Amino acid sequence: MTDTLQDPEICPLGVDGVLVRFAQSLSDNANARALHFRDQAEAAAIAGVIEVASSLVSVRIGFDPSVTDRKTITAAVHRLLSGPTSGDAMPQRLWHIPACFSADHAPQLADAAELAGCTVEDAIAQISSQQVRVMAIGFAPGQPYLGLLPDHWNIPRQSALTEKLPRGALICAVRQLIVWAAEAPTGWRHIGQTAFRVYLPDTDRPFAFQPGDAVQFAAVSATDFAAIQNDPTTNGGARCEVLR
Repeated sequence: MTDTLQDPEICPLGVDGVLVRFAQSLSDNANARALHFRDQAEAAAIAGVIEVASSLVSVRIGFDPSVTDRKTITAAVHRLLSGPTSGDAMPQRLWHIPACFSADHAPQLADAAELAGCTVEDAIAQISSQQVRVMAIGFAPGQPYLGLLPDHWNIPRQSALTEKLPRGALICAVRQLIVWAAEAPTGWRHIGQTAFRVYLPDTDRPFAFQPGDAVQFAAVSATDFAAIQNDPTTNGGARCEVLR
């Protein structure tokens, strides 16, 4: 996963969009560059731009065709790309999120650990010791793609779907983690459980995460996790630390 483009691709996307692509496949560097460019594009406040949305390795610039045109937007994109290219900016926020890895709450952890070439104990230590980045949000409202884990966590998706996982499930595949947004089927493996809600529709900020946030999971016992689940005063016991 090192397919980072030296020169980003700028492609038309529909009648009102420009796509800036930093790689053909996911890498940490490509994701960092995409997130950095998204911040640049938002700060630039380009006339006529109505949306700046990042994915894992690309950014869509949406514009109002009644105000501007693709040629003008593309020129503005080129100017931004000719500036500083560092994508290693410190995250603005770090989330600390309790997660339970007991067998009842992590039914596929042993399978995932075996595929990653480590013991269950080592897997828990690795997952809970590493800060991961919110690389993108998608598939379901507020749902984060978190990574990247070390290379040996490049484990495949399952060949069959698990019919339903609970909200807050911590799942893993292809060097990434996801905190599951809602009950739904998936081909990713269920390796832990949180009580964290990534989507809060009745609040003024319905998406808990923002792309570029850092996340660290803290392993807790089944007893402590039950107490967290029964506490309505916090979002799954999570704490958001503002870094800058």
